[in-house]
Amino acid sequence: MRRVVFNQKGGVGKSTIACNLAAISAARGRRTLLVDLDPQANASRYLLGKALDTQEKTLAHFFDDILGYRIFGARPVEYVVATPFPNLSVLPSDPRLEELQVKLESRYKMYKLREALDTLKDFDEVFIDTPPALNFFTRSALICADTCLIPFDCDDFSRRALVTLMDSVREIQADHNRALRVEGIVVNQYQARANLPLRLVDELRAEGLPVLDAFLSASIKIRESHTQALPMIHLDPRHKLSREFEALYDLLTA
Repeated sequence: MRRVVFNQKGGVGKSTIACNLAAISAARGRRTLLVDLDPQANASRYLLGKALDTQEKTLAHFFDDILGYRIFGARPVEYVVATPFPNLSVLPSDPRLEELQVKLESRYKMYKLREALDTLKDFDEVFIDTPPALNFFTRSALICADTCLIPFDCDDFSRRALVTLMDSVREIQADHNRALRVEGIVVNQYQARANLPLRLVDELRAEGLPVLDAFLSASIKIRESHTQALPMIHLDPRHKLSREFEALYDLLTA
């Protein structure tokens, strides 16, 4: 199962959701891979901490090798890095991805990630984090994924962006990946006592959009989780947000 977490809007929790779902998957004994396609490398930093700074092979090196047509280049498995958490590995990002994307797009390399992941048969689940834009890397992720998970942060700007986002996904489905399925919209930063989130969620459902019945609450604890490079189930498994991430994972894998 390959699941891409995608939204063209920034700050909606893509990296946080991808990493915490991957951590839960791994904690339950499934061999799990997180692919970080965002040049900001937040997901890689979240799972590797300071160890990210010492990585000699990242996705930037992987794509660089593709552009160089190296006959004896490294196999995709050689770019996979183990995290401190059992069963959880990462294909780490690198700021150099930003400068590579124009060359990669001009040479139409959007299928190379799918080809690489096809060789990594030892993993039960793959979670793909994406940058906040519809560019080469997000298209590559949508082309190779089975399902798409869309974070929504209960904001009117996010609400307006959903129309464009759904059109982008449908375009990828039509032109590149007919098997791609929108798994649902994840409501993030939810405040049950506030009127705006309730209204926005009701509007999304009234329009027939697939809002998942597992909301993620707003919590300052997630910042501590980022700072310590510990997904919530490892930082505080009894916390409300940890239980909400587990409920979301259970809903997705039911």
